[in-house]
Amino acid sequence: MSVLRADCPLCGAGAPAPFLRRDGVPVHQNLPLSDSASARRATRGVLAMTACTACGFVFNRAFDPALLHYGPGYDNAQAGSPRFAAHLNDLARHLVERRDVRGARIVEIGCGNGDFLRRLVTWPGADNTGIGFDPAYRGPASDCDGRLRFVADLYRGEPADVVICRHVIEHIANPRALLATLGPARAFFETPDVAWILRNTVAWDFFYEHCSLFCADSLGFAFARAGFAVRAISRVFDGQYLWLEGEPGTAAAAPRPGRIPALARRYGAAEPAAAAGWRQRLAALARDGKVAVWGAGAKGVTLAALADPQGSAIDCLVDVNPAKQGRFVPGTGHPIVAPAALAARGVRHVVMTNPAYRAEIAAMLPACGGPALARWAA
Repeated sequence: MSVLRADCPLCGAGAPAPFLRRDGVPVHQNLPLSDSASARRATRGVLAMTACTACGFVFNRAFDPALLHYGPGYDNAQAGSPRFAAHLNDLARHLVERRDVRGARIVEIGCGNGDFLRRLVTWPGADNTGIGFDPAYRGPASDCDGRLRFVADLYRGEPADVVICRHVIEHIANPRALLATLGPARAFFETPDVAWILRNTVAWDFFYEHCSLFCADSLGFAFARAGFAVRAISRVFDGQYLWLEGEPGTAAAAPRPGRIPALARRYGAAEPAAAAGWRQRLAALARDGKVAVWGAGAKGVTLAALADPQGSAIDCLVDVNPAKQGRFVPGTGHPIVAPAALAARGVRHVVMTNPAYRAEIAAMLPACGGPALARWAA
């Protein structure tokens, strides 16, 4: 039985407001398994999403970090998508050319395969060095003539001029503890915007790995409380992510819930009807032919668990990441295939879960046998 947290991990306020509960959800979304049977036996937990009425922080009050494993096999790489690779290039250009990240010792927390850190180190004229931390990293310990190093372990603090942390803080149950390790460095963080998720009723953006979700106000409050002066918080990637820029200094640290508690209540009331609608649409597509979900990342895996837990309506998930192809979705056991396999499988409809990739997916479909694209996106 899960123990429910009674206070906010960010501000400490009591009496948080629960708005969404899902029992028996797969705890990993980015850990594909080698066969369908083991995928269906994947570890499960309780999702009890809760909004703090004092600071607007959203968290899973039933989260148990002991259930998760971010070691070998974990893979959330997205740079195989041209759309996402362009986003990474835009961020790297912004850091070097507009924020003057040059001649700097850069530490990246949760560097994945090192793709983004490598951009910052090899950017023309930047003269940066870097060290990346990630327990799931698999590759050489050094690159770029020693200017780039990797540690296949959790980050526990490291001297730096600049700290980069993209899509990691939402995996941390105690974000204040992470921020306390950063030291006197400029900080650049990217994380999903929970306000965007709630406003657009994006049910597949609530899943176990993401135990800590921020809006702009709660993210700014977290950094101010940790001793940072927040210089900018902007929305990137079609408004889906928050991008924070901070530096050591002082700033006001008063919590503000904003509209998050109200948005969370509205979301909680709306999800049951929305879920029934997805299942009806999926069933209608399946009656006309085989259905694939594009993307075997967190969104696609969560949609499969919500809308087709028995694996009867969705034929497969398709992903451009070769490391995921030939493996199986945790929780439901759906197979993960390459785009080129769609025609041979007789897929007639492709469901997408993220509008940011619509043009990219539509451009690839003719080479996949031309299945129709069904827009399932917020």
